Amino acid sequence: MSDNEIRSYDVVVIGAGPVGENVADRTRAAGLSTVIVESELVGGECSYWACEPSKALLRPALLYREATGFPGVGSVVTGPLDAAAVLRHRDRMVSDWKDDSQVEWLESVKVDLVRGHGRLDGPRRVSVRTPEGDTVLLAARHAVVVCTGTSAALPPLPGLDAVRPWTSREATSAHAVPGRLAILGAGVVATEMATAWQALGAQVTLVARASRLLGRVEDFAADLVAERLLAAGVQLHFNTTITAAERGADDAVHLTLADGSRLVADELLLATGRAPRTADLGLESVGLTPGGWLPTDDSYTVTDVDGDWLYAVGDVNHRALLTHQGKYQARIAGAVIAARAQGESLDTGRWGRHTGTADAEAVPQVVFTDPEIAAVGLTTADAAEAGRAVDVVDYDIGAVAGAAQYEPEYRGRARVLIDPERRVILGATFAGPGVAELVHSATIAITGEVPVDRLWHAVPSFPTISEVWLRLLEAYRDR
Repeated sequence: MSDNEIRSYDVVVIGAGPVGENVADRTRAAGLSTVIVESELVGGECSYWACEPSKALLRPALLYREATGFPGVGSVVTGPLDAAAVLRHRDRMVSDWKDDSQVEWLESVKVDLVRGHGRLDGPRRVSVRTPEGDTVLLAARHAVVVCTGTSAALPPLPGLDAVRPWTSREATSAHAVPGRLAILGAGVVATEMATAWQALGAQVTLVARASRLLGRVEDFAADLVAERLLAAGVQLHFNTTITAAERGADDAVHLTLADGSRLVADELLLATGRAPRTADLGLESVGLTPGGWLPTDDSYTVTDVDGDWLYAVGDVNHRALLTHQGKYQARIAGAVIAARAQGESLDTGRWGRHTGTADAEAVPQVVFTDPEIAAVGLTTADAAEAGRAVDVVDYDIGAVAGAAQYEPEYRGRARVLIDPERRVILGATFAGPGVAELVHSATIAITGEVPVDRLWHAVPSFPTISEVWLRLLEAYRDR
């Protein structure tokens, strides 16, 4: 490729993570020529630095804890986790940070790939600076789709560069277990990485500005996670923050907290939120402000750009920062782009159903801590903030027969929120070992607006944890 080469496609996608890949797959399947631009690895954040490697670190930790407490198993499990073997397993799960198989998949669906940093260069144009230093200009006949996701948002600590802190990327890709790990944050990244690295042998200290962990989940679920972390040896400091950090001559990180106390760690993980990757995207060339989120309508068309040609899909639009939700959006956006390219209306006919709703009403999420938390829809705090009347039904999952088969001393809890007038479920939260597989049934119940009277006829298998559904309905009936 040479400087100023211009190549025309129906669709240009910026970002080859799971979201960009799904958009490209849908538009290509609809017969639209499609090119995808990627500055790093095809497969994106989820495949190499987030979902896949984090779960590869967490599953051995959770399995080890379950096994050591099970009769007939715990007695033969000797010694700590083999950290080196776990890290090798993590490396295999991320293909040693090589994207050959992902590139092969793009080739198989006939999506072109241009490696390099892509920037908007006016309406329907993208300029790509390749690793070789060339510039490739891409022109889109129908759509440009931004799928650049997010990066770690760092707090304003003085001298941060010299501290060399971990972000989520370093936390999931480190090749050695730190002796002491300090974590600033109380959200999903902070709690999952505290769970994983403590199990692998690090002494973990978590510092949270908040008064509790996981501020967006039900209190009881967050309390169970905090209890487990404390039992595992994690130190928790709430209602404070780090005011100063310095990497000393000993290469350790010396931290000062807002209450004046001091900590020393070998590594510092900053898990303080996410920011959109739009600062160097050329947004100014189409009248947008660099560095901000990209608001969209329910077709994932950017609302502040005329002409229905610019789309923002996945985390970058700030609707629901979850991989599975981004892939959901990608499927819809791909269908919308195809419909518009074929001159079809989005309001009637074949494509009328393709507007996003699931990223606003029934968003499922699993936090892979110990214990797991699986939730979808409203929490009690959400309902109170919205002024919605709900009936709250709780049940001890450990009282379900199937729970004892899963773990003899099972501790967990389930909660559903029910609309008292319509008698449909508005939200569900499960906390306990193995509850991740319960969330899809709750998602279907909420999305389908299935009346609780009808749910009586969805019979859970015995003896499984899913029997908690029956117990929740019985508890609601007997109120």
